[in-house]
Amino acid sequence: MKTLRITLEGKSYIVGVEVLDEKNTAAAAGQARPAAVSSRAAAPVNAAVAPAPATPQVQDGCQAVVSPMAGLVFKCLVKAGDQVAVNQTVMILDAMKMETPVASPWGGTVQTVLVREGDAVDEGTILLQIAG
Repeated sequence: MKTLRITLEGKSYIVGVEVLDEKNTAAAAGQARPAAVSSRAAAPVNAAVAPAPATPQVQDGCQAVVSPMAGLVFKCLVKAGDQVAVNQTVMILDAMKMETPVASPWGGTVQTVLVREGDAVDEGTILLQIAG
């Protein structure tokens, strides 16, 4: 079994995929193929689907600013290289038609911004990384 990350309509899933060897591929070739599936269809039966991990690897010497809720990135107020202060608003999320400011819990220099305006994020998604 091989584990892959698949992103569909802005949402990431961890999926277990069975890798077939030549012997199994030849047997499967004689079977009928399923009809095409649209991107809006539910996950295939027998596929292990789980949300992607909320926290990817944080760079050494950096602190992560995470999303406090699920929503859309409405406005990104900083870019890599910007200096930020503690409690400075760095991003605005749109959740349930409300704009919610995201403040940096740390001061320092923005190293990477991991999301763009319009991106959908889940609670706990790393938005940006700050080096102190």
